[in-house]
Amino acid sequence: MRVLIAEDDPVSRELLDATLQGWGYETVVCADGLDAVRRLEERDPPGVAILDWMMPGMDAPDICRRVRQRPDTAPAVYLILLTSKTDSDSLVAGLEAGADEFMSKPFDPSALRARTRVGFRIVELQQALTLRVTELEAALSRVRQLQGLLPICAYCKKVRDDGNYWHQVESYISDHTDVRFSHGICPECLAQAHKEMDEREAAQESGTP
Repeated sequence: MRVLIAEDDPVSRELLDATLQGWGYETVVCADGLDAVRRLEERDPPGVAILDWMMPGMDAPDICRRVRQRPDTAPAVYLILLTSKTDSDSLVAGLEAGADEFMSKPFDPSALRARTRVGFRIVELQQALTLRVTELEAALSRVRQLQGLLPICAYCKKVRDDGNYWHQVESYISDHTDVRFSHGICPECLAQAHKEMDEREAAQESGTP
């Protein structure tokens, strides 16, 4: 499990890095906001990001907005803002930008550990839900059901589509579902075919046209 650390202060950055690695996390360390955005926009971003509010290049709220605007990264990253700001306006601004959690500086290790664990649980649940939705959408796209009244010719058994074109039943169903046909002959038709063959042979033997 990977955690991104975005902190421009070298002492705080090294302390966060050592603390998280001590808990067994793999860390991705950034010293400015632009580098943090680049790492978070990669195909497989870290699951949790700890962002210092004020950084060179781009501050944490702007990073949150950038990440949340992308549909591929929005559900994949849990964003924790690390800040000395405690006023309600700043907290509201951070949440509206897309942050999931706040922590005050200097950080409390036990609180950080708990929030990181929560972050990974939420990300895993979101990823599982996204996968399930994708599977359901794929299943629905495969199962295109025939609905409503289906006009069919009483003589040749062709089916009429919405454009007033007539099709063989098997071709129509194949075009509108995932059904594929293997052709055979039922016992009744087989008996009728044998009867017709016998009648033709008898007619040929008797010379009847």
